[in-house]
Amino acid sequence: MNLPMAPTAAAAPALSADEIAEMQADVRRLAAERDAVILAHNYQVPEVQDVADFVGDSLGLSRRAAAAEQQTIVFCGVHFMAETASVLCPEKTVLIPDVNAGCSLASTIDADQLRAWREQHPGAVVVMYVNTSAEVKALTDYCCTSSNAVAVVSHIYEQHGPDTEILFGPDMWLGSYVEKSLGRPMHVWDGECHVHAGIRPSDIQRTRAAHPDADFLIHPECGCTTSIMEYVASGDLEAEDVRMLSTGGMLSYAREAEQRAQAEPQPSERREAVVATEVGMLHPLRMAAPDVSFVPANPEATCEFMKMITLPKLLESLRDGRYEVKVPEEIAVAARVPIDRMVAIG
Repeated sequence: MNLPMAPTAAAAPALSADEIAEMQADVRRLAAERDAVILAHNYQVPEVQDVADFVGDSLGLSRRAAAAEQQTIVFCGVHFMAETASVLCPEKTVLIPDVNAGCSLASTIDADQLRAWREQHPGAVVVMYVNTSAEVKALTDYCCTSSNAVAVVSHIYEQHGPDTEILFGPDMWLGSYVEKSLGRPMHVWDGECHVHAGIRPSDIQRTRAAHPDADFLIHPECGCTTSIMEYVASGDLEAEDVRMLSTGGMLSYAREAEQRAQAEPQPSERREAVVATEVGMLHPLRMAAPDVSFVPANPEATCEFMKMITLPKLLESLRDGRYEVKVPEEIAVAARVPIDRMVAIG
């Protein structure tokens, strides 16, 4: 499988604390002047997360976009996320600070491939991860995110019967996780996120050895999910110490852990949690739970596309109205159906 790579460019010089503060103040001023809301994914760089109106996972961001009162939505994430906002809010202006911020997972399936797959399985229900293009969503019955994939597929079995044929894509690791969770086979597309697929069982073995008492927070897209479930089944890992979580679920874990730490009459040994997802997630986790030590399962798990959005680019986007993302109406109308179903299921 040939995965796209982010365009190579010279690394931007690091910003000083004073420069970051000045730019963030300019961003807030311009956002107010332009009647704009800033949405940022959990994988964005810290200085972008810190200036956003809302930071979250794909499902949370979709809901915030749909509920936005402002006329302009500035999406600090990757291109399919801005497309989703455009589908949900066709009357609004949706901007992305770098139009080249793509997604290796979304690129593993296009509309022609999905159309051909559907023709091979007439009558099957199509479930596509939200990490797909608007054209793919327009050919889809239900969208899902990592936080609600099991719930979406369960809903389909309840509504259409336990023998319903399901085409699930494009992430094969998430598909495998759903199959194991529900005990039913699906047809799963052979796609993956190059960052999450790079978090391998060897990373878990290494961090287990270094942090034997840590909790494990595993994103379902990771290439280590199968081995983790096998560890639990064999008793090598306690089930209560392993959590398969979306980034939103990880943040809920952090908030609950911080509440427990604050409630303890006597401070105990600092709790540890190994985090298997893109390393940008460490920033909101550490902000939410400073009393927990969050350890990356793989410190090199960085999405080049997410990191293409920078504070200077965000400032330029607000100032100059770049770059607008607009989904054609005929595609947007069809794509909204599976997105609305996803949001409704929760």
